[in-house]
Amino acid sequence: MTRRTGQNPKVRIGKRANGRKYFFFQYWLDVAGQEERQRRTEVIGLVGQLTRSEAERKKLDFIQKLEINSDDYQIPCSQTFADAVKHYREKFAPKRLRPSTFSTGNARIKTHLEKDWKDVPIEHIRIDAVNEWASGKRDAGVSWTSIKDSLRTMQRVLSSFSKDKKPPFSLGALEIPERDKLEMRIKSRRRVSYSWKQAEQIAAHLQTMDSLGAARSEQYATIILLAAASGLRCSELLALRLNDLDFTASMIRVDEASDQRSAGSIGQCKNAAAYRYVVLLDAEGRKAMRCLKHFVGSLSDPNMLVFRSKRGGPLLETTILSQGIHPALRALGLERGGMHAFRRGCNRRWELAGINPAVIRQQMGHSSATMTRLYTGEIPPEDVALAFSTRLENMENEAAA
Repeated sequence: MTRRTGQNPKVRIGKRANGRKYFFFQYWLDVAGQEERQRRTEVIGLVGQLTRSEAERKKLDFIQKLEINSDDYQIPCSQTFADAVKHYREKFAPKRLRPSTFSTGNARIKTHLEKDWKDVPIEHIRIDAVNEWASGKRDAGVSWTSIKDSLRTMQRVLSSFSKDKKPPFSLGALEIPERDKLEMRIKSRRRVSYSWKQAEQIAAHLQTMDSLGAARSEQYATIILLAAASGLRCSELLALRLNDLDFTASMIRVDEASDQRSAGSIGQCKNAAAYRYVVLLDAEGRKAMRCLKHFVGSLSDPNMLVFRSKRGGPLLETTILSQGIHPALRALGLERGGMHAFRRGCNRRWELAGINPAVIRQQMGHSSATMTRLYTGEIPPEDVALAFSTRLENMENEAAA
């Protein structure tokens, strides 16, 4: 049935089983999430108790309250979240997103969104419904981080499907209890971060692990030291080629990244800020570059991956963690963490050394100063004490001079 906004149904007379007659009319109602309109019947009153003119007036009053003849009336959307997901998977994501980004988003859709929202009309997905869903997820034990990440994916799915390309709700209106917000901030400050000293300990232990073999032990140890000295993302480390290394200038070029969700395939970097040169002129950086130079040895093919599998392909982070880093962390009694913990440690070391924030942001490949500040986290007491002692020593030397 073709949808229309103007309706003026005829008042009709019906007859009940007991013989009593009544006035009624029928009208079409647009239902969100359905293509077909629904036929509704409204009984006005009994014949004899109302005149036809009174029945007509009651009908018009009812139609007016429905606002289906109003100039502002909008036909509800017949499309559901499932339609938006179909568009996202088949049209939007393959053309607009990196494979790793699409893979992550699709996993969130399958795990958290599709089951609960697939049949919900798009126009019913508003912040009130979102808050109710989020509260239920939290009660089920899902973390607020996972909930927010899932809702960001939901925003992308819906905005890619809409005409104005805007999501129908804002995460700024997400109702997170204040206690949970505080716990999230504390947890964020206390994310695992490995100092340069700890990185050296891990690298040294990797060299002693018989389960790895000499070649892989050296490879993993070099990756750890370079990660801790340069702050490179793991995806950037595992995409480095020989022609990206400048040992004379102690500098590394970053212009590719390894997609860990696509068997390590080499492709574009995370964002525009990720394309950069990382200069390693501090003591830690120079040591890492010396180890790296020794590791690459006499290799001459400029396009060869620096860190590669036996077949010459890219390494996988999960393999490095399971075979080397996590066993080393257990043996050393250090808190379990991933490759990103070395990146956070590098960011913190540069901050405590007084490096200009703009330089750190560029070295890290961050797109904003806010992101760089988030990497500082909670500074360990021993680092705080060292910073004070260094400052006091400098003040004493200045006074003596």
